[in-house]
Order: sequence, then C-alpha cells, then structure tokens
Amino acid sequence: MVSEAPPFWWEKPGWQAWLLSPFSLIYGKVAGRRMQTATRASVPVPVLCIGNFTVGGAGKTPTAIAIARAALDKGLKPGFLSRGYGGTLDVTTLVDLDQHRSVDVGDEPLLLAREATTVISRKRVDGAHRLVGEGVNLIIMDDGFQSARLTLDYALLVIDTRRGIGNGHLVPGGPVRAPMDEQMRQLSAILKVGDGLAADAIVRTAARAGKPIFVSSIQPRPQPNFAGKRVLAYAGIADPNKFYRTVEALGGVVVVKRSFQDHHHFSDDEIQDLVDEAAKLDLLLVTTAKDAVRLAGHHGRAAELLWSSLVIEIDMVLDDPNAAGSMIDAAIDHCRRRTLQQK
Repeated sequence: MVSEAPPFWWEKPGWQAWLLSPFSLIYGKVAGRRMQTATRASVPVPVLCIGNFTVGGAGKTPTAIAIARAALDKGLKPGFLSRGYGGTLDVTTLVDLDQHRSVDVGDEPLLLAREATTVISRKRVDGAHRLVGEGVNLIIMDDGFQSARLTLDYALLVIDTRRGIGNGHLVPGGPVRAPMDEQMRQLSAILKVGDGLAADAIVRTAARAGKPIFVSSIQPRPQPNFAGKRVLAYAGIADPNKFYRTVEALGGVVVVKRSFQDHHHFSDDEIQDLVDEAAKLDLLLVTTAKDAVRLAGHHGRAAELLWSSLVIEIDMVLDDPNAAGSMIDAAIDHCRRRTLQQK
C-alpha cells in the first residue's frame, strides 16, 4: 500500500493518472479479488472497523475515539486495534504510554491509547485475540477495511467532503484503495466529515444502495487568548491544509506554513529551522496532537520544540448525538447473530 499521497491524486485526472491507469487496473483487480475472497477469522466480541475509501487522512482516528467514548458511556470496555504504522515493533504489543514512543508503536496508537486499551499488530487477528484477553468487549479497528482478515460486524467508512475520493483513480494513479463497487458493497455506513461538496456523488450512490449516511465535523478545542495570534503552523499529517484551516477557525493568523509527510519524524536540523524561524519572525509555534506525540518522550531539540509549541487538540463531533451509539448497537447485534450461526 502506498503511504503518501502525491498532489496529483487530489486534482482533476491528468496525464499522470492516465499514464498509470494500466497499473491501477491491475491493482484494482487484485484488491477487489482480495476483498471478495478473503478468509476472515472471528472473535467472540463485536468488531467495528473505521476505514476510508482512499489512501490519506479522512478523520479515522478522531472518529474511532468518538466511538470509543460512546462505548464507555454505554458501560462497555472498548479497545483499539491498529497496525501501528510508522512504528518499528513487529510483534503484537499492548501500547503503554509510559513505555512506548511513536518510533516504537506509531503516532496514532499513542493517541488512541490515551482513551482506551490499544494493541498494535501486523496480524490483526492476533491483535484482536490479545484485546479479548485484556477484557475488551468491543474492538474498534482503526483502518484495515480493505485488507481485513477479521470478520467485521460494522464497517464505517469516513470521507472528507473537501477531498472526496480525489481524482477517482485507483492506486497508483489515484488514492482509491479498491474498486468502489466492492467497497460500497461491503461497507455498513458512511460518515461525511465537513461541509464540502466533493463527496456528494459517493453519498448519493450509498444512499441509493440503502446505506446509512452520518454527518460530522472536526471541532478544535477552544484556545483561550489565541485569536489574533501570529503563528508558524507545522504539521506532518496526511492533509496539512486541514490543520491550517483549523488554526484559522480558532482565530490564529497563519503567517508561515510548514508541511511534512504523514507520520514524519523530525530531524534535529528541521526542528532547529522551525524554532529559529519562529523566533526570527516572533511567531507562536502551533502543531497537531499527532505531531506532538511524535515529539514526546525525546530529549534535546525535540523536547524544546514540543515545549515551545501550542498543541491544537480536535474532536470528531457527529451531528446526531445518538449516531455512535446506534453503530455500536448494530455491531453488537451482528456479533450476536453470527455467534448463534456458528454454534
């Protein structure tokens, strides 16, 4: 799977996409066949998968957190299952905030572990069994929809309404992870994020297929005395522009933008450049929670940059306050039915 999304993926299809179309065709056939024929293992608890149609961020992690909080409100013990992308550990691991750094387990698992029990595993079936052993009674799988080797009781696909599915081409000519008809067939519901128009066609197709459509927005947590501040905003996430818009929505004046690849680990030289430029222009450094966890646990310049930066935390807020609960209920119901069928 390609981990970084080139800019042309998010533009009207051009020569790059058409040049790569034969490879996209092959990729699509393989990905579609894999989704159709995959042998999937079952675990005795509900599995709710948060995925997206494309490579690149659409808001999966904050969505997973929102659903975990709803599960806690229901008296459940949710647990997160992640592949641990960006980390070096290649064994099934229970994430420990006091012990692990992002270089070990990846940045997103550290964010998830602040909320609930989190396991990373390259083999998600092994990770699911580890969560069951930890007493988890609802597994929330962060990503992995197209490559699932677990039986999914509910598959929620998140789509950013500004980006949609980009140029609509499959990898490597575009960001789409598998043929859209197969993804649409296997998903349980769609979550629209934001108020853009780029996802409208996908949403109409899903609605015609009888799939539930939920609506949400990313809301930054209030920052006292932040409005009017001149800032240097830096982000190593899939869509840095989304972060810059968030900063502006809080009233910050973004004077300098510094974008890095998703899951980027900052070098000492990069850190020094950020600190020096902010000092030279008298700017406040601001960054994302995801970038902050990659800096945490280090000493020297990384610690200095983290100490100097205002971290903007966000929450995924669903328009319908009962939506997350209804997804959880549907996953539980499906798990009960499949368990009865297996007896």
